[in-house]
Amino acid sequence: MPLSALIITKNEEHNIASVIENLNIADEIIVVDSFSTDKTIAIASSYNNVKIVQHHFENYATQRNYAVRLAKNSWILFLDADERLTPELKEEILKTIQSKEAFSAYYFYRTFMFKNTRIRFCGSQTDKIFRLFKKENAHYNLEKIVHEKLIVTGKTGTLKNKLIHYSYRNYSDYKQKMIFYGKLKAKEAFKNGIKPTFFHFYIRPMYLFLNKYLFRLGFLDGKNGIIICYLKAFSVYTRFQELKKMNSN
Repeated sequence: MPLSALIITKNEEHNIASVIENLNIADEIIVVDSFSTDKTIAIASSYNNVKIVQHHFENYATQRNYAVRLAKNSWILFLDADERLTPELKEEILKTIQSKEAFSAYYFYRTFMFKNTRIRFCGSQTDKIFRLFKKENAHYNLEKIVHEKLIVTGKTGTLKNKLIHYSYRNYSDYKQKMIFYGKLKAKEAFKNGIKPTFFHFYIRPMYLFLNKYLFRLGFLDGKNGIIICYLKAFSVYTRFQELKKMNSN
């Protein structure tokens, strides 16, 4: 059963070669790039088996839907540039799509890495995301422009082996990512007519920090746990500061 692997990119020169080489189980690899200014395109172009399309980035949901439309195969494997398949997961993916009993879509659990150290807590224990699905049975919800949601028609399942997510290279990289996510979430909130209050600016960020650090056991990840829980809370604070600006214009 043929498989299309999709990647959306923007300035991923440090990841693009590794993720392309990691997708050696795919019959088709498509990179949808939102006009990178680094060496992403040059590196991706050095692989003969990769199709590269540049497309303006509006939000994650529209960019992912656009990439899915480009795929020629029914089965889609959608990876972020900082995600990697283990050999065991590759084997499980191939067995799954060849099965006559295959479902419409599959969740992957993820192992989070920060500075090449595994993050075991901070809420990552139960994190799972759709990464494998049939093109004709799924699309991304345009109302969710960040932490996008896949809408699936039909049964769903969960693969046993975990995806490795090198999401947090360093403090600066993760902080910029959290700020970017916060601004996108502000657009969602603005569209829904939310007016930020003291609760949004202070209570929600503090609650998120305490929830991830104490109740989701982030303190067991040591110093990295403090950093990750703080930046997750900072993203919420950024969201509502940005929303305040949008409402005042």
